Amino acid sequence: MSSAVPFWRAAGMTYIGYSNMVAGAVRKCLKEPYRSEAVNREKVHFTISKWSQGKPEKPSTRTDSPEE
Repeated sequence: MSSAVPFWRAAGMTYIGYSNMVAGAVRKCLKEPYRSEAVNREKVHFTISKWSQGKPEKPSTRTDSPEE
């Protein structure tokens, strides 16, 4: 007997990769103004703090968007 394998796994993808691909397809199908709202929610911002001598330095905010 063989167990059922999710189709995204059978295609050699991770669940996160599959999820991102499907979310991008859904965003492309939306009409304005919903499309631009969804694209704005897609952006990710995060803070990086480097540590030296056991203390954090001033954090810097980064984004995953190359245009910013």
